[in-house]
Amino acid sequence: MTEQTSAHAAAEAPLGDLGRRLAARRAQLGLTRRQTAARADMAVSYLKYLEEHPGAAPGTGPLIRLAEALETTVTELTGGAVDLPPGPGRAVREARFTELSSGECRALLGSHGVGRLAVPTATGPVIVPVNYSVVDGAIVFRTALGATPSLAAGQNVAFEVDRIDDTFSQGWSVLVRGHARTVTDRQEQQRFTERAYSAPWAGGDRDQWVRIEPHTVTGRRITA
Repeated sequence: MTEQTSAHAAAEAPLGDLGRRLAARRAQLGLTRRQTAARADMAVSYLKYLEEHPGAAPGTGPLIRLAEALETTVTELTGGAVDLPPGPGRAVREARFTELSSGECRALLGSHGVGRLAVPTATGPVIVPVNYSVVDGAIVFRTALGATPSLAAGQNVAFEVDRIDDTFSQGWSVLVRGHARTVTDRQEQQRFTERAYSAPWAGGDRDQWVRIEPHTVTGRRITA
């Protein structure tokens, strides 16, 4: 990374909750600050202020314009939906399901960093969220010995990622089924560490890598 690029990244680093949500949504849509500001009919400097100042408290008008520009809702931008499960919005009358191709499924898998792992246990199946990466077509994640995700090793498991947009009543899901194993090769462990999408949110010492070799990968998309 060049010095100029580093300085530009530092200058755009969002600090507050609203700023983080604005920047994250921009990134999802592939928009720059300038493009977003133009969509919302506001100055780039004002959008920069909103993203970089934790105490920024814009009025209803700017928030509505930003929500429209970023194809979301004011509730989502301000964090009002953070404790709500996805999908409470009203279903559209004529929604359409389409099957995703293998290539589409793998592309969507590669674009996300948190999924749900279904693990068989002595008391029944358990579903837990894990931070994951896709390396050489396999799902890999880091856990701790004895933690629930580590019980996947040696088992046939299911792994799912999805995205639901309540605002537009649309979304998608991808399901992976395959065999999980503990990664014991040190070179392989190092390679996964270097290519990890993110560190485990659970924190602590989590140095056990688990790899899921997909047997089947399927997905569906729902559109209005």
